[in-house]
Parts: sequence; structure tokens; C-alpha cells
Amino acid sequence: MFVRKKKNRSGSISVVVVDRSNGKFKEIQCFGSAKSESEVAAPYLKARLWMEEYGGQQLLDFTEPDLKMQEAIETERMFGKVDSVLINGAQLLPNRIYDGIGFNRIEDDILRHLVIARISQLASKLATVAYLKSCYDEEDLELNRIYKYMDRLYATRRELIQQISVEHTLKIPGGRIGVVFYDVTTLYFETDRQDILRQPGFSKDGKNKESQIVPGLLVSAGGYPLSYSVFCGSQYEGRTMTPVIDDFIQRFSLTDFVIVADSGLMNKKNVELLRKAGCKYITGARIICY
Repeated sequence: MFVRKKKNRSGSISVVVVDRSNGKFKEIQCFGSAKSESEVAAPYLKARLWMEEYGGQQLLDFTEPDLKMQEAIETERMFGKVDSVLINGAQLLPNRIYDGIGFNRIEDDILRHLVIARISQLASKLATVAYLKSCYDEEDLELNRIYKYMDRLYATRRELIQQISVEHTLKIPGGRIGVVFYDVTTLYFETDRQDILRQPGFSKDGKNKESQIVPGLLVSAGGYPLSYSVFCGSQYEGRTMTPVIDDFIQRFSLTDFVIVADSGLMNKKNVELLRKAGCKYITGARIICY
């Protein structure tokens, strides 16, 4: 529960006590309006005193009434002109980690905002836009701009992002990756439209009629992302692993690692290809008890 100074279309300022519960705001009581900031102090003070007496957790106050009023007036004098308070402590540590990994080499604040929002306020892209507007007060940060940015990011910054991830991952185990894990998933679209990338196929979500894509991800033993790629939705997942691994080896000249994947990806053909390339691998198999 808090006191809000609400600016009206007529130019006046209303003082309202607002309660927030379940993510929704509800106006509890109005304490009048004023024509200017100088005149709003009196109704604002009344609202503060009312809220302390009737709203939220009750306090045992042994202060003399006159002294209490004097303290309230002094508090209003100091903080009365503050329109809003932004608590951004949850972003301080992710910001330092973001810079420590090396992503600050990407001169783009949108990527930083999206990454930190994903950590501190996990939500959909629509809710993320609202969250970022409340944090950074950027009026031009719209949902369509985020979608367009994701496409541009994949087309122009993908190589740099993967390079930064690999360089950071190599520092952790002392310059050697050791083990890499590869897996794929499917992402479907709520539409039957198709193109070169979006095509129907085997969906892990059971959405076989919708168009989809097949992302493949290569991570280290600690879960640090190393490389990723996106395949068309009709692509058989068993044919996605060797292209990603070959591309990873060629770009970063890394060969001394063990590849781990499930039995569906470690089929006979892929195992033969890995052997010919001189790669180490671990296959998955069922445990049969006799």
C-alpha cells in the first residue's frame, strides 16, 4: 500500500492511497486534489497518516501527536517531490557478471537489458517489455522492436556471442573444456504458415500440425553454452549433431573433448562419423538386467 500523486487531464493532482495485490493496483481512498505541487502537501500528508493508521501492518507508536505531525511534515518536505522509487538491486550483480564474462564487448544495451531481465524477472517477451519500461523508462522499447532485434542479433552478432561464451568457458577449467553435451529441442509456432525454416515435423510438444524449428545446443560440463544452431522443422534430429560439432571444431580449433549425447543422437551413422573425425564420445544405452 502506498500514496500516489495522480495527474489528471485537467491539470490538477489527485492524492490516492493505492493497494497492490496479485499484481493488480486498486485505489482504496482519495484524499482530494490540488492545482499545484505546493498545494498537494496537505492532502498527501493526510493520506500518509491514514495509511499508517488503517493500512498494512499496524505499529505501536508512543510518539507525542505534535511530534509525530512535525516528523511527518519534515518527511514530506524531504521526499514530497519524489515521483517514484525504482528498486534495481537485483540488477547490480547480473550487470557485473555480464561484464565479467565479456558481453560488454557487444555495444548494445538491448541485449544487456534482455539478458538481465531474463535472470531477474523471468517472463514472456510481452511482460519483459513492460518490465524494462518500468526499469529504464525507454518509451521506444516496443515488442515489435524486440522481435526485430532478435532476428538482427542472430544474423549479425551470433559469431561474436559464441566466441565470447567459448573464451569465458575455457577460462573456468583452465583452458580445457573436457566434456561437451549436445541436445536438441523443437519450438513450434501458433500458425500453419511455412517457409524455408518453419516446417512441420516431429514435435516434442506434440504439435505436429504446426510449423516449427529445431534448435541444437552444445554446452560444457558446467552447463555453459558453447555453440548453437537452428535447423528447419522437418530436419531429423540425428542429422543435426555432426554439423554443429564440425563447425565448432573448425571455428575454435578445439578437439580435446569428449562428446556426450543421448542414444537417439548417437546412432550408428553418427558414431562412424565421429570415429572417422577422431572424436571421443560416450554413447547412451539401456541397462538390461538378467
